[in-house]
Amino acid sequence: MDAQELAQYFADSPPAVVRLEIEKHFDALTDKQKRYAHFISRASLAGNRIVLRQTSPEAESIYDFIIALHKVSGGDWKALAAKVDVDESGLSSFLHYAAQFLGNAGNYKSFGDSKFIPRCPKSVFAALATASPEAEKHYKATDGAIFSSDKQGLLHLGFIDEGHLTTYYPDSPDVTKDEIGAVSKWMQDKGLLPENTRLRKTKDGVFELLIASAKTAIPSDGGDIGKDTEHTISGGPLDGKTVKLVYGDYASEMEDITENIKKAAENAENPTQEKMHLAYAKSFNDGSLLAFKDSQRHWIRDQGPMVECNIGFIETYRDPAGVRGEWEGFAAVVNMERTRAFGELVRSAPGLIPLLPWSKDFEKDKFLSPDFTSLEVMTFCGSGIPAGINIPNYDDIRQQEGFKNVSLGNVLSAKAPNEKIPFIQETDLGVYQKYRDAAFEVQVGLHELTGHGCGKLLQETSAGVYNFDHENPPVSPITNKPVTTWYKPGETWGSVFGGMAGAYEECRAELVAMHLSCEFSALKIFGFGDGSVNMDGDAGDVLYASYLSMARAGLLAVEFWDPKSQKWGQPHCQARFAILKAFLGAEDDFCKLEYKEDDLSDLVIKLDRSKILTSGRKAVGEMLQKIHIYKSTADVEAGTKFFGDMTSVGLDYWGSKIRSIVLKNKQPRKVFVQANSYLDEATGKVTLQHYDASPEGMIASWAAREA
Repeated sequence: MDAQELAQYFADSPPAVVRLEIEKHFDALTDKQKRYAHFISRASLAGNRIVLRQTSPEAESIYDFIIALHKVSGGDWKALAAKVDVDESGLSSFLHYAAQFLGNAGNYKSFGDSKFIPRCPKSVFAALATASPEAEKHYKATDGAIFSSDKQGLLHLGFIDEGHLTTYYPDSPDVTKDEIGAVSKWMQDKGLLPENTRLRKTKDGVFELLIASAKTAIPSDGGDIGKDTEHTISGGPLDGKTVKLVYGDYASEMEDITENIKKAAENAENPTQEKMHLAYAKSFNDGSLLAFKDSQRHWIRDQGPMVECNIGFIETYRDPAGVRGEWEGFAAVVNMERTRAFGELVRSAPGLIPLLPWSKDFEKDKFLSPDFTSLEVMTFCGSGIPAGINIPNYDDIRQQEGFKNVSLGNVLSAKAPNEKIPFIQETDLGVYQKYRDAAFEVQVGLHELTGHGCGKLLQETSAGVYNFDHENPPVSPITNKPVTTWYKPGETWGSVFGGMAGAYEECRAELVAMHLSCEFSALKIFGFGDGSVNMDGDAGDVLYASYLSMARAGLLAVEFWDPKSQKWGQPHCQARFAILKAFLGAEDDFCKLEYKEDDLSDLVIKLDRSKILTSGRKAVGEMLQKIHIYKSTADVEAGTKFFGDMTSVGLDYWGSKIRSIVLKNKQPRKVFVQANSYLDEATGKVTLQHYDASPEGMIASWAAREA
């Protein structure tokens, strides 16, 4: 790889390190609520090593190397550097790399799934490793993987047989995408959920399903599909092959998580919270995802808690097959003022959803009003912190029982110092800077609540039983003919659409938000305007900033498309690129990319504010209608082709010229320094310790968690 290609994989210098502010909200809690939050925080953080192992084979050793160096330095990094003869530049490169590593829980970007490597020679890290025997041991254990870049494919996460890296299929160098799919089909047929599993193919051709649990043997009352641990696959490409269930993956971590969750249950505010945490404990102890689904049922019934949480193997973006979950856990405090606005949005949702471009045949019979809260994050353990969350991800619960939405306020409001904003016209910069946070909050609210929360999957729920009129199927607004496809018994949205499902659903939710943000009654809910259509007032400014932000996000997204493999590395980016293409394809020159210089150095987005409610919304509505109906009717063939076309980049204009200027202007992604909580056993009181918004502060915060 030449120097120019390698440059895009260098760690940010410096990284944008910001602090999650929580103290004011935490201090308002009662002592019992603080203890409750503390134990959830501890349970969440106990899964950090799981996230590391889910990222790369070397990630845990890199983490231990960083922690060992902090230990020997005592926090005086300059003195340590002088002791091992590392200059100031080399030390800065190490600290920048370490902060980005800890902020991403690994050496692959949580947003993009591409590797990042230090901006210094290997000799700097080798010299630092001599600081202590422990540091040297962990550095040697990385086996040179910190700097390795000789194999292009391994710089990205993905399927092994496509040349990429994944740890969801450990010690399985010859496992194929088709074999993974065949095992997933067997699991689906057996009713065994995949989120807390990894898959290993042994040298003998046995497929071992590694189940995350504190117990290392099958529970005495049996697992989710009974007491048998060995099964033979019948039919398909793996006919006659053996699947073996192996309990105890991440056993030490799962035991620690279970113990802390039980303590959270002891400090619960109500019986619903207690039941939720006991169901969590059973799931983490026994490896039962049926118990985990019970925890989610209790979670959605725990309406309006002061301390909110969720924990487990949740999002499936990083598994190349799109079915296995990454560890994630958070504890957060409710922001009551902002939550009131979201409550009004929930009450308004039944009136907003019918404005979407499909008939009631493709919508839930009844909108299940969720809890929608604005949270201030105390602890978030995972590879990255989102701005909003809509869970649970189980379609049967979402469709029949409900879901919850949360907006993470202190993540939304955290600002990196000296942030540059390329590709926005000078004339738009004032409005963009003033209203982008408000626009993002509106987008997140509509995306999570109405986006992920709307829509019906047409299903044959069991043999001969349908959740729609099978004799007179609804008419598709795309073809104007009765639909001919739907979900068969046992099929889910994820199993049908596979690895594309994450990006596809994010695109659908983003489009719903773009469509409904044109409703000035929705903007009024967030405090902008009086509900009347007025593009010249605050509400119009928010709407304009929202469409500008989406266009810019779509443009910046090409950073996360890899020209070698011609694949996307980030679902949200793939989704936003598709929406930008819809904007650019809209009627009447609604959106254009303008430049005069051949190298595109003066590239800006020109979006016609006066046409948002006409050309812009029409383009959004037409794309949304297609993407929704294809999902609703399980039309994977049409959906895959349409979404593939909309997210096609190519190697010339977008993949070369545009991507080149985007890379030249890319800004560091924020990484968050989080506080630690401490319980005084004698008094039962919990206190917080904050850390500086710096690489040194980031390292200190994680080192304290290992003390």
